[in-house]
Amino acid sequence: MTRPLALITGGLHRIGAAIGATLAGAGYDLVLHSGHGGQPDDDVRAAADAAGAEIFLTTADLSQRGAADRLFDDVVALAGRAPLALVNNAAMFGNGDGWAMDEDALHDHLRVNMIAPVRLTQHVAMAARDVRADGDVRAAGDGATRASIIHILDQRVFQPVTDQAAYTMAKQALWQALRTQARALAPYARVNGVAPGLTLPAPDYAPGQMERMAAAMPLERLASPQDIADAVLFLLRADAITGQTICVDGGANLAGWPRDFAFL
Repeated sequence: MTRPLALITGGLHRIGAAIGATLAGAGYDLVLHSGHGGQPDDDVRAAADAAGAEIFLTTADLSQRGAADRLFDDVVALAGRAPLALVNNAAMFGNGDGWAMDEDALHDHLRVNMIAPVRLTQHVAMAARDVRADGDVRAAGDGATRASIIHILDQRVFQPVTDQAAYTMAKQALWQALRTQARALAPYARVNGVAPGLTLPAPDYAPGQMERMAAAMPLERLASPQDIADAVLFLLRADAITGQTICVDGGANLAGWPRDFAFL
């Protein structure tokens, strides 16, 4: 029996790698995308080997016009079939508040953080529609060949801050696009989101900063990459859920933050 195929953008390292390892263990073959090439983290390889999962690697600069369309074609050629699971994890993250951002910054962030995920979602949904062209998805009800798409968002779409304004606005645009596509692409695809909070430190974090931020969360803890991967897997399998976003953030979305966590 052919294993289902999942495409994970930004899938080589960090949160993307945790998602890949979890999906491999859950029965998926993987296509791991990166913007600049390289090899996946060892944990992904180990999980795939243990589960008998196949890994395909592909590279695409999603800031380029038409890159998402070319990426989907490359995935089909590489794996020999279309993915019916998609995790849009790749993101562009840049500094600059609402006063400092310019038109180029907005275009770049929208291309990577909203347009590419939306286009990939369209392609995966169309592939599922083609697979089920002779059947009735609503009558079948088992979701076996219904596409499932997860956008990795950010809890700040609920509680925006003034830092990284172009990034925040692009993620907010993707959050709203999620609901529109969930309606438009049904019944052939489900579209949901996972919105992490602070999970992994940036290189410039001060000693003890992660611990201080964890203590400030309503749950007095931060999410781990595994917490996020578990939420992705749940939504991939939840055939009665579409158009929804789950925050995996220790409760950060329940509170207002004056600035990005890096500055607190």
